[in-house]
Amino acid sequence: MSQPLSGIRILDLSRLLPGAYGSQMLADFGADVIKIEEPGHGDYSRTASLYGSNDPGIPFLAVNRNKRSITLNLKLEQGRDIFLRLVRGADVVLESFRPGVMERLGLGYERLKEVNPGIIYCAISGYGQDGPYRLRAGHDLNYVGYAGLLDYNRDTNGEPVLPATQLGDLVGGGYLSVIGILAALMRRTRTGEGGMIDAAMTEGALSLLPLASATYLNTEQNPLPRHSMLDGGLPNYNIYETSDGKYLTLAALEPKFWQTFCEHIGHTELLSIDRSLEEREEAKRILR
Repeated sequence: MSQPLSGIRILDLSRLLPGAYGSQMLADFGADVIKIEEPGHGDYSRTASLYGSNDPGIPFLAVNRNKRSITLNLKLEQGRDIFLRLVRGADVVLESFRPGVMERLGLGYERLKEVNPGIIYCAISGYGQDGPYRLRAGHDLNYVGYAGLLDYNRDTNGEPVLPATQLGDLVGGGYLSVIGILAALMRRTRTGEGGMIDAAMTEGALSLLPLASATYLNTEQNPLPRHSMLDGGLPNYNIYETSDGKYLTLAALEPKFWQTFCEHIGHTELLSIDRSLEEREEAKRILR
């Protein structure tokens, strides 16, 4: 059975997590993804281990299913010639080098467009293709820190904590590149033109804070972490430890659900106790 992206060919030059996660989503929808790796050792994730595992390469397997792989040395003329021949029959080129690397190799978007006017070129980077930080090195933790996401991800002592997953990589690098590529493919069906996509992981992380950033931009007041209605400020939208050492997630935001919960636990006095900060803290103390 034909899949939505059957017939679409993607050349994936990216490494590690962000681009691989995005191209895997496209491959799952039927795209023919050719992963182009460095000769000798390939993608770094082929030999990486996480979570204390003794089995190297699990990170590679996690985000590279349904793909084909080749190796090319793009620093050599022969490698660049082979790549340009591949571009002629491709729909998308995905890369995650620092801005300027592909141009120095003679393989930037303007050059590829000469070879294939309909090519869609997606560049994933930490801070975007222009701006003062464009050439800075970084990893997911840097991007979510600059975006302000860590400021709202704090423990009970008020200390910023590392997220359980790589939000900048997966959203800014993965999801936003996929959205951009799909939108560019849709436009190409109407106009025949390709295009350039600039996927900045820091901006992707910032996009995960629409409520906090909108509040700040409109009121000039920075919402206090763990005091807003969706990050720990309310007793009826919180996490509580149970008597058996596990945890319960309570998300009874609507009054009717909060009333039902209070009636079931026999604490109807809490129904109106979440109006002031003091009342909210008292309600959380009772529920603990």
